[in-house]
Amino acid sequence: MAKRSAPEVNAGSMADIAFLLLIFFLVTTTIETDSGLNRKLPPLDDNQPEDVIIKEKNIFQLNVNKNNQLFLKTGGEEKVIQIKDLRKAAVAFLDNGGGKGPDACKRCQGKKNPRSSDNFQKAIISLQNDRATKYDTYIAVQNEIIAAYNELRNREFKRSFPNLGISFVEADHRYSDPRTSPEEKAKLKDKLEEIKLLVPQKFSEAEPKKSN
Repeated sequence: MAKRSAPEVNAGSMADIAFLLLIFFLVTTTIETDSGLNRKLPPLDDNQPEDVIIKEKNIFQLNVNKNNQLFLKTGGEEKVIQIKDLRKAAVAFLDNGGGKGPDACKRCQGKKNPRSSDNFQKAIISLQNDRATKYDTYIAVQNEIIAAYNELRNREFKRSFPNLGISFVEADHRYSDPRTSPEEKAKLKDKLEEIKLLVPQKFSEAEPKKSN
C-alpha cells in the first residue's frame, strides 16, 4: 500500500504578509521622544548699546539651591517660595505696572507697586540653579515661569481679538498645526507677534552654581 504524502504548506505569500505587518507596525507605533524646553534666542541688535542699565525692581530673581529650595528676591527682599505659588507671584510681578510717565503700563492690571516692575517690556525674570538641583525641580520651575507668561498673553490676546474666541496658546497651537491652511496661518501670525511684542518673554537663565 503506497504511503500518502503529507500536504505541503504554501509559504510563498509569507514574505508578503511579513512585509505588510512590518509596514502596519511602522505606521501605527508611536515613538517616544525626550521632552525638552522650547527656547529661541533673540536676534542680535546692532543698534543696542553695550551697557544696559536695568533697575533692580524690574528683576524677578529666582535661585534654586542644592536642596531644591526656591528663593525669590524682588523689591530688595528675599524669601523662600513654594513652586505652587511661583506662577501667581510671577504674574503679579509682570503685571504690576508701577512705571510712571514714559514707563507707565496702560494694559497692566497689577497693584502698581513703585518697588516692583514698571511694565511688561522692562520686567525680567532671572533664574539660577545649583548643579545639584534635581531635574524634576528644574523643569517644574521652568514650567511655572512659562505658564505665567502664557497667562498674561492669553488675557491680552482675548482682549485684543475677542471675536476669535480663542486664547494665545490655542492660537499658537493652531498656527503650528500643519493641517492649518496657509491663509489662516498668515492671519494668526500677525496677531501672535503683536501679543509677543506686548508681553515679551524676557527670561534670563544664569549658569548653574557649584555646590559647596
